[in-house]
Amino acid sequence: MWSGYAFATDFREERVRAHMLEDQVFTQRQQVTRQLGICSHRHGSVYVPYKKLGDGDLIKGFEKMNQMPFAEARKLVEHPVSCIDCHDPTTMQLRVTRPGFIEGIAALKASQGVANFRVNQGATRQEMRTYVCGQCHVAYYFKGKEKRLTYPWAKGINIDQIMAYYDEDGHTDWTHALTGAKVLKAQHSEFELYNQGIHGKSGVACADCHMPYQREGAMKISDHHVRSPLLNINRTCQTCHKWSESELLERAETIQTRTFQTRNIAMDALVDLIHDLQSAQQAGLPEDALARARDLQRRDQNYLDFVEAENSMGFHADQEAMRILSNSINFSRLGQNALRPGGGASAAPSQRSAGAPATGSGGRSAGFAVATAPRDEGGSTPGRTQFAKRVARLGRRNEAAGPGRSATLDKLRQETGAWARWANRQQL
Repeated sequence: MWSGYAFATDFREERVRAHMLEDQVFTQRQQVTRQLGICSHRHGSVYVPYKKLGDGDLIKGFEKMNQMPFAEARKLVEHPVSCIDCHDPTTMQLRVTRPGFIEGIAALKASQGVANFRVNQGATRQEMRTYVCGQCHVAYYFKGKEKRLTYPWAKGINIDQIMAYYDEDGHTDWTHALTGAKVLKAQHSEFELYNQGIHGKSGVACADCHMPYQREGAMKISDHHVRSPLLNINRTCQTCHKWSESELLERAETIQTRTFQTRNIAMDALVDLIHDLQSAQQAGLPEDALARARDLQRRDQNYLDFVEAENSMGFHADQEAMRILSNSINFSRLGQNALRPGGGASAAPSQRSAGAPATGSGGRSAGFAVATAPRDEGGSTPGRTQFAKRVARLGRRNEAAGPGRSATLDKLRQETGAWARWANRQQL
C-alpha cells in the first residue's frame, strides 16, 4: 500500500502525548527519508520556538521551521504538547497557536462565505473547545518548494472536497514504487471526520467527550487526562445518553468493529488493484489504461487512508466512514475495470465531481434516488411534469372521496406525502 514511502518501513500503533517527541525521534522513518522540522507542528510544544525563530512573529517562525531538517528543529523543541499550546498563559483562556490551523480554518470559512476569519477573535468558546484539539488532529500536506505545512480545506472539509482540492493543486506525496501512481497519504483526519458526524453537527465539542467536566472542591474543571470516552462512560456518554454503560459500550464497539472489518476489505481490494496494475505494466498494457487505473489508485488510497489514519475507527462519523470506505472499494473495482480490454463497463464516468461517486441531489447516489422513488401506475419513476400530474390526480381523488371516507383519505395523504418528500430530495 505504501511501497516507496517511509510508512512502509515503520508504521506502529500510536501512543499517548507524553511520548510524541521521542516517538518522532526514534521512528525508523527517520532513517529512510529526510523528515522536515515542521513535523514538530503536531509532535511538540512549538509556540515558544516559533516566536523565537520569528523574533516575536509566530508566522515568520513557523515559515522558518517549515524548511528545517527535523534533527535541527528538534533541538529547539523541549516538550511534548503542553499548557501553553492551548491556553493563554496570562488569562488561561483557550487559544489556537498552530499557524497551520489559523490559516486552514480561515480558508475553510472563506469557502463558506466568511472572509478574513480570525479564529482567536471570531470563534465561540464552545468552538474553541474543539479547535484547540483540531489544530493538531487534522490532515495536512507540505506545499510547494518552501514545504509550507497546509491544511487542504480551501474547498471544504469533507473527503470529496479535499480530493477536489488536491486534483486542482496537483500535489502528490510520493510515486508508488510498484505501480508508478502519484499517491496521497492522509494523516490523522479526526477533525475532518468528526465534522461530518452527529456529534460534530450537534455542537458537541472534542472536550465534552475526551475531557469531561469534573469537580475539584468547589470548582468545575475539564479533566485533562485526555483519553477515550469509553474509559469514562458515566461522565462522558451518559451526560446525554440515558442508557446503561454496557449498552453504550456495545454500540460504540459495534461501530468500530464493523468499520474495522470494512477497512480490511477495502485494503484487500486496494492491494488487488496494485497487483493487477503491476501485471498490466509487465504485460505492456496501453498507457492510457494504466494512467486511468493509477488515477483511481490515487483516489482509492486517499479515501482508504482518510479512515485508516483517523483514530476513532469510524465512531466520529460512522455512516460517513462507511461511505468513504465503500467509495475506496469502488475505486479499486473501477481501477481493475480500467485494465480490462475495452476499459471495463463501469470505468467511464469522467464528469463526476473529483473523488466522488455519481450522485443525485443531496449527495445521494443516483441508484438510491431511483430505488426509493415512488412509482406511478406503470412502475416508472417520474420527472417534474409527471410528478405534477401525479399530485393533481391525487388531489382530484381526494375531492371525490367525499365525507366519511377516512381510510381512503389517509391513504391519499400518505401517497401525496411520499411523493412530495421524494420530489423535495430530487429538487423537482
